[in-house]
Amino acid sequence: MSTPIDERVATGDERRRDASAKAAVLVEALPYIRRFANKIVVVKYGGNALAGATESDALALFAQDVVMMHAVGMRPVVVHGGGPQISDLMARLGKQAVFRDGLRVTDAETVDIARMVLVGQVNPQIVAAINVHGPLAVGVSGADAGLIAAAPRNVELGFVGDVVGVNPTIVRRLLHEELIPVIATIGSDAAGQAYNINADTVAGAIAEALGAEKLVYLTDIEGVRRDVNDPASIIRQTTADELDRLITDGTLTGGMIPKIDSCVQAVRNGVRRAHILDGRIAHVLLLELFTDEGIGTMVQSDYASSERAASAARNDPNPATARSQR
Repeated sequence: MSTPIDERVATGDERRRDASAKAAVLVEALPYIRRFANKIVVVKYGGNALAGATESDALALFAQDVVMMHAVGMRPVVVHGGGPQISDLMARLGKQAVFRDGLRVTDAETVDIARMVLVGQVNPQIVAAINVHGPLAVGVSGADAGLIAAAPRNVELGFVGDVVGVNPTIVRRLLHEELIPVIATIGSDAAGQAYNINADTVAGAIAEALGAEKLVYLTDIEGVRRDVNDPASIIRQTTADELDRLITDGTLTGGMIPKIDSCVQAVRNGVRRAHILDGRIAHVLLLELFTDEGIGTMVQSDYASSERAASAARNDPNPATARSQR
């Protein structure tokens, strides 16, 4: 049975509109693809993003974003945690998780569990998801090739570590071979003792050591809010100094503070931009990196902010385009 002419015309118009919309997206992305070519972008992928009923779908979408970044000439580095997975294995082994000031008390048995989960479970999951698209990803831990030198944070916390040094040689070698490093956040001291280290802290330290163009945190909220209870209060673009003021006056509190502190430190130590994004949004990395509006919170140093503002004023007096100068 033939399709009525009116329906065929309508279908053809829809196809043209869809094609036009896709072309517009590609055109919008082109300046960013050029700007970020051969630039290092460190992406922190949290363990929360891997937990839950839709973890395979979420991981597949994340892997597609990372592969796309690589395909257009960017050099992504993935840093991951695995807190929920560590707690789950501890519970299955009959071990109670104890937290102090938000940090897991980590005895010798717990650090072994953390290493098994991060290096033996979460890291291979991410590597495998990326490698569905080709032989691109290589998993390493912070203990490999002396990547992350660690020291104990507090004797009461056991084997919870702080980063005391980063030797990015192994990461640079992998990037030189056009591979995607996927880093588990286990560090070690000079004696070879393993430490579990906060993944936000590790991501910031690695971004600094690599002189990354961008540091991106994927989390479970859409960005930094001035009012934690008001989604409309999200801060789209800010500076290190402004975030310091908002923390000091009590506007920003709670679980976002470690990420904010890492962003502030990173942009003050050579990383050009830091981003806090909602990892639950499909293709959130591509939406933030390759569109004018962006989708999360972007942090930059105050010097970078002044430089951007001056450039925007010279080239386009319309403030609506300020975000596109990122």
